[in-house]
Amino acid sequence: MKDIGAAQETRMANAIRALAMDAVEKAKSGHPGMPMGMADVATVLFNRFLTVDPSAPKWPDRDRFVLSAGHGSMLLYAIHHLLGYADMDMDQIRSFRQLGARTAGHPEYGHAEGIEVTTGPLGQGIATAVGMALAERMKNARYGDDLVDHFTYVIAGDGCLMEGISHEAIDMAGHLGLGRLIVLWDDNRITIDGDTGISTSTDQKARFAASGWHVLACDGHAPEEIAAAIEAARRDPRPSMIACRTVIGYGAPNKQGGHDVHGAPLGAAEIAAARERLGWDHPPFEIPADLYEAWGRIAARGADARAAWETRLQASPLRAAFETAEAADTSALPPAIAAYKARLSAEAPKVATRKASEMALGVVNEALPFAVGGSADLTGSNLTRSKGMVSVAPGAFAGSYIHYGIREHGMAAAMNGIALHGGLRPYGGTFMAFADYCRPSIRLSALMGVPVTYVMTHDSIGLGEDGPTHQPVEHLASLRAIPNLAVIRPADAVETAEAWEIAMTATSTPTLLVLSRQNLPTVRTEHRDENLTARGAYLLRDPGERQVTLIATGSELELALAAADLLAAEGIAAAVVSAPCFELFAAQPADYRATVLGRAPRVGCEAALRQGWDLFLGPQDGFVGMTGFGASAPAPALYQHFNITAEAIVKSAKERI
Repeated sequence: MKDIGAAQETRMANAIRALAMDAVEKAKSGHPGMPMGMADVATVLFNRFLTVDPSAPKWPDRDRFVLSAGHGSMLLYAIHHLLGYADMDMDQIRSFRQLGARTAGHPEYGHAEGIEVTTGPLGQGIATAVGMALAERMKNARYGDDLVDHFTYVIAGDGCLMEGISHEAIDMAGHLGLGRLIVLWDDNRITIDGDTGISTSTDQKARFAASGWHVLACDGHAPEEIAAAIEAARRDPRPSMIACRTVIGYGAPNKQGGHDVHGAPLGAAEIAAARERLGWDHPPFEIPADLYEAWGRIAARGADARAAWETRLQASPLRAAFETAEAADTSALPPAIAAYKARLSAEAPKVATRKASEMALGVVNEALPFAVGGSADLTGSNLTRSKGMVSVAPGAFAGSYIHYGIREHGMAAAMNGIALHGGLRPYGGTFMAFADYCRPSIRLSALMGVPVTYVMTHDSIGLGEDGPTHQPVEHLASLRAIPNLAVIRPADAVETAEAWEIAMTATSTPTLLVLSRQNLPTVRTEHRDENLTARGAYLLRDPGERQVTLIATGSELELALAAADLLAAEGIAAAVVSAPCFELFAAQPADYRATVLGRAPRVGCEAALRQGWDLFLGPQDGFVGMTGFGASAPAPALYQHFNITAEAIVKSAKERI
């Protein structure tokens, strides 16, 4: 809580303003308006309420601070410098937005300590914070107040609230009653184009209230009002939104309050005028010692809180379970999956891979008690709920299954937040065609290296009668284009089990599982402990001296095997390659890839577009798949109609031999 005078707290805020305008000016690029406008709010928040320890940035029970308005990144960098984060010295501030610096234009997770999430695209920060706040309540239900008892604070701007994802996020948070989530809205009524009145008339306070939030307002430049609002928010059982009325670029006498100060350097003359207006008579990038001491007391308070927490952890009977979850210890999973695969190969079930996924989840969720699942209102179709999973509900957070509602975008962002929070391993499902609704969050998972698992079912024209709007044809190509994302399309129950092992043991790569609606035969009937799917592609059938190589994924692998049989009947030796994950295959040694693919002509088969198959096919090789959108009909009729058949593979192969 506050232990200094109001004048000193104002000077602490002015230190943020000075560093923001100096860094942006030196870079000749950036956004000084928001950091200058929200400096008072941020200072009160950190000085009186927020608990972090820069000497232990990953301390599990720290408060989470999310700068959803990520363009105002200098606010965060200035605070981290003043608090004494070891990797945020003044050289980093001077190098704002420069190549190799930790002070990127927008906060980037992993680039500097204490950055909880990458917040470039507006709205992603507040939506991710909902997942963090949900994770806090779920962990609290498991481990109690002694080990889990913290808040998630968000600074959001008009852009964050205008983006559509914000509605999904605030609706979800209000429904669940995430009372440890506090959003501080920078209500400066300015966007890039001008006053907010040119593009919106929404009453944001009424919108939040309608979604079940506790709504307050304050003068964003009056410390006591700010503190009173935050205090009231902390006491209320609902999530809280505080509308902080601010002046963008506060302190710049000729530019404050206008949209020109949003995203451009102030210029030397205006900076000089701002220094005079603020009473800041220090040279650029120079902070008085007493202000470092004042900010240092915040860090020291956090260090004391962390030390007290560590004492409680040492004495807790839940310590082992807590530390296992925090470490994401998945060592129990590989042997469990290996034993399960042996049973599958012996029993050879014919099931849809979405069903095979549900079966595998029974193994996963038993081995990993920190795994948490969910679906965007498609549980009965995605089959993401294994036996015994208890639903999370308002006021009841001990379960491990989340009903995200019809909010694919919000679900994906919340899963990022759950994963970033730590101690829980999230997965969630929807239809493959709706991956586009999740895509911005999937991209951020990959960019941040967060091991979230996306379960995408109904993966092709094989879903049948729902028609072309629900039949993904271009989605595999577009998702495979995202760097650092493992897209796995398993062909049977064995590959599906292996895919889940890959997903849940990943440490820095999200995984997207692409699963069928229609039943598929087990093609791996000879058990091997090795996870062949982890190779990305492998020889399923090797005739020795091959004349052609047939390559397929998912539901089309059985067509490739049938085509190989037809070719064998004509005396043509065809190798069959299963290629469930292009990204993992690309990472294999060149000699392994050459052995799998061979030198014979190749034919690929996938009920999707050919784009992205250049890893396997040259211009002269064949491809049996889709060239446009699907149609509404039973799946077998569609495969015939679009000529995705064993006979078509045979024809393409013979043309190339």
